[in-house]
This record gives sequence, C-alpha cells and structure tokens, in this order.
Amino acid sequence: MVRRILIIIQRSNGDVLFSLPLINALFNYYNSPKIDLLVNSDTFSLAKLLPNVNYIHEFSYEKKKENQFTQEKNLLANIFRKYDLSINLTASDRSVIYAIAASKKSISAIEKNNKKSWWKKILLSSYYFFNFDNHILINNTQSLNLLRIKHELKQPALEVSSKVFRKVEDLLNKIGVKNFLIFHPSAQYKYKIYPEKLRNELLLLLSGIDVPIIITGSKNEIDSDIKKNIPEIPNIYDFIGKTSLEEYIALSQLSLAYIGMDTLNMHVAASQNKRIFAIFGPTLLHMWSPWTNNEKKSAKINTPIQTYDEFTIFQANMPCVACGNAGCDNKNGNSDCLDNIDPKTIFIEIQKWYQKNKP
Repeated sequence: MVRRILIIIQRSNGDVLFSLPLINALFNYYNSPKIDLLVNSDTFSLAKLLPNVNYIHEFSYEKKKENQFTQEKNLLANIFRKYDLSINLTASDRSVIYAIAASKKSISAIEKNNKKSWWKKILLSSYYFFNFDNHILINNTQSLNLLRIKHELKQPALEVSSKVFRKVEDLLNKIGVKNFLIFHPSAQYKYKIYPEKLRNELLLLLSGIDVPIIITGSKNEIDSDIKKNIPEIPNIYDFIGKTSLEEYIALSQLSLAYIGMDTLNMHVAASQNKRIFAIFGPTLLHMWSPWTNNEKKSAKINTPIQTYDEFTIFQANMPCVACGNAGCDNKNGNSDCLDNIDPKTIFIEIQKWYQKNKP
C-alpha cells in the first residue's frame, strides 16, 4: 500500500509548476496519500502553493557553500526509508541518491548516456530517460506510465484564495483599472531577457493601445534593475515588487492577456488559458513553450512568428535559434537572438488581436 510519497524536483520553478499533473494523479490514484516534496530553496515559494502537498523538504545552495555535508546528512536522515514510493524528476546524481534513499520503490529520470547512468539503472526500482525532445509536462508524467496510472496531459491552474483576489482587485481599483494586459519583462536568468532598448520601444508602442498595460515582477535583483529603467509612459503601470507570487497568479487570472518572456509567469498564464504573446530567446521550444490544455501540445518548430491555440511565440530569424544554451557564451551572457526580435513585429500581432477581441 502506498501511503507516503516523496517527489524530488531539484530544478527551476517551471519544473515545480509542471509537477502538478503528477501530484494530482498520484493523490487521486492512491486515495489521498501524504505527498512530500524535496525542492531547491529558490523554488519553495511556488512549491508551497501546490495543492495536495503535505510537507516540503528544502535543499539550499547557500547552505551547501557553508557546510555541504551537514545539509546532506540532515536531509538524508529526514527522508531515509520514510516513504512507500519516491519519484525523482531530474537526472542529477544527488537527486537520484535521494530517491534511492527515501524508498525501496524508487523511480527516476536518468540520462541516456550509459556512462553516467549505469549505476542508476542498477539501484533504482524503475527509470525512464529524460527526453529533451519532449515538453517538460510529458517528461514529468513519465513515472505515471511506469506505474500504469492513467492521466491527462493537462496543466491545472493554481488556485488562490478569495482574500488574495480581493487584495489584487483593491490594487487595481486604486489606479482605476479593470481590463488590462500584463507585460512581464523579466526572467530567472538575464540571458532570457529582452534588451532594455527594445523593451522600451515595445512599451511605447503598447501605450498607444486603449487598454492599460501592467508591468509585473518581483523584488529580486534582476527585476529591481528593470524597474529602475522603466520610462514614464501614459497607460503603463509599474507593479514590479508590488505583488507576491500568489497575488501575481490572481492578477494573471484577472488579465486579458500575457505579454513577455518565457518564464514561470508565462506558464501560469497558459494554465489559465490566457492569450499569450511570448518572446523566446535560446530556450528550446519543444521543451518549454507554453502548453495548451485545449490541444494538449506545445510548439516544436522554430520560426520567427507562430500561433497555436491562443499562444503566439516570437523568435529571431537566425540559423542558431533555438540553441538551448544559457546565452551565446553558454555562461548566462547575452543572447544575440533576443537583440534581433523587432518590437514592432510583436506590437502588430498584439494590436491585431486586441482590435478583434477588446471588451
């Protein structure tokens, strides 16, 4: 009998968000088991918003710098043989070890490269190959296929309380805004961000549409730097640092559409079936483009402009797109492809849509 499950997700916010179909399927199939997560500390604020989660273990890279072995020892002690089933969604050595330690019945993603994964194949109960040609939602539900649990390839929207909705509505009422578009200029990494000059050109164009544009972002360093350089333009409202993640989810639900970078906020909007205009740099489309719940698919082909379901994606017309690297130097540096996406092209698509669909 499976009553306690550990799911290990030691990657980005997107990976955590796309674990929800797995969590819900396990929760329903095993009749409300206690499901714990093990996540990196920088994704904890998102993880705690996921439903059907009992407890969250944190791994901190800051603590690793201070004393790696103390954190590892404590984590292993907290999870060792405490679970009836462990599922690891990433192929890293550390996360696989956690899965093996947590339960006699362990499932994990592994690399196709046998030199890296031979020992994982021996020690794990079951495994699947992490496939970079598949969307992250498909990868994250592979363990359900091994468990023969039927599931739907659908990303549920995160729910927030009515109290949070009221707070966000109060923020909007104070500035006299009801219908609005979200513009999200930031991302977790700088190499995924549209350049300031082009961003401001796009904002100036958007200010001409007869609908308010709300710029969103958190209080982190990247977002704060963007906030300092936002020009004062009519019809543009700066909400950077003014909402929590939970409040952003409510704001997104109230919006007419999402404009911005390929990041967590884009995926939140997609799960809410919002109209999306996403600016992509080097990110692999087939793995990280917005997932449509209606058509149960993502984008797979690189092209300067493409629309599927309610999502429009913009990419540079360059032979290297999309490379999948962290910037042109693959070290979080600049992405030349983002320098080559014309803001006028983005604006024209948004304007055409809004003229047909304005409230």
